[in-house]
Amino acid sequence: MTDSVSEKQAATPTRIPGEAGVWLFVLGDMILFAVMFGIFLHYRWLEPELFVQSQATLNTSYGAINVLLLLTSSWFVASAVERLKKNEAREGHQLLMGAFACGTGFSVIKLLEYSEKIGAGITVDTNTFYLYYFFLTGIHFLHVVIGMFVLGYLISKARTFDVSRNDVAHYESGGIYWHMVDLLWIVLFPLIYLVQ
Repeated sequence: MTDSVSEKQAATPTRIPGEAGVWLFVLGDMILFAVMFGIFLHYRWLEPELFVQSQATLNTSYGAINVLLLLTSSWFVASAVERLKKNEAREGHQLLMGAFACGTGFSVIKLLEYSEKIGAGITVDTNTFYLYYFFLTGIHFLHVVIGMFVLGYLISKARTFDVSRNDVAHYESGGIYWHMVDLLWIVLFPLIYLVQ
């Protein structure tokens, strides 16, 4: 009996979640961000005092709240994908709405943070630290906005409350992208706000 179960498990191919294209995109994006993180660290090494002084003007509470919002949104997305795989579309739809709400919260806080900096006369021209602060967090914020569109698309698909086998790969791919956005912020937050 145990042998037949093992044989069936061995005969069933393991499927990688999502679509191959999203994994290639994530890999490329992660490599690009790794290079940008390396450049940031290089300039930090060249101008340590400037970076420490500039970093002290950042609001770590905003960054920490955004970590919690993105971690919570990732939990919502992962739970939604699991529900949708079980054809529990109504629950999956609600969980995706929760993720979208967290993404909206992240966006509001990020815009508030940017407006405070610009209102204080701090821009990309202020110094090297702020050039990279706006550049790195800005590119990440663009990824969040794209992710919000992806979530919006998935929410509209889940609204039909009917999940086909082909839909599962779309939900997984959207989830993979959103988890990447979360992971990038988990690296960006300590790198820009905390590491001295």
